[in-house]
Amino acid sequence: MYKNLSPNLKSSITRSITQTFEQYMESIGWSESKFNIEDYMSSWREYITTRALWYSEIEDSVKASPVFHEELATRINEVIHRVLGEPPTEDQVASIQMMQEKYNTHYTYDCKAEAAYVERLLKRRFEESKD
Repeated sequence: MYKNLSPNLKSSITRSITQTFEQYMESIGWSESKFNIEDYMSSWREYITTRALWYSEIEDSVKASPVFHEELATRINEVIHRVLGEPPTEDQVASIQMMQEKYNTHYTYDCKAEAAYVERLLKRRFEESKD
């Protein structure tokens, strides 16, 4: 069922999964110990039913299908795996290293999305120190 969706619809779903996963992880400070799949799925459901424009394009019979939900769960796992497996860029590593040395911090990050989160934290710290 998922495979039969248009490429544009599948792309929108993938973007939604990526966006909601990164937002959820940021909300828990990228803490593995705080990660709860049920909480993430709850935030995913809230997002798709209230903000995702593509959700209304899927027929109700498809949305009600257990097969569709299984395929969607597989896609969610694939996207999360991809997000977590994408390494930080060289620019991110250099930027974070420079700021960590300056502020004597020791944040760890394992993927590009988590590195972006750490960069934002450190940049906020820089902005606050300017006040």
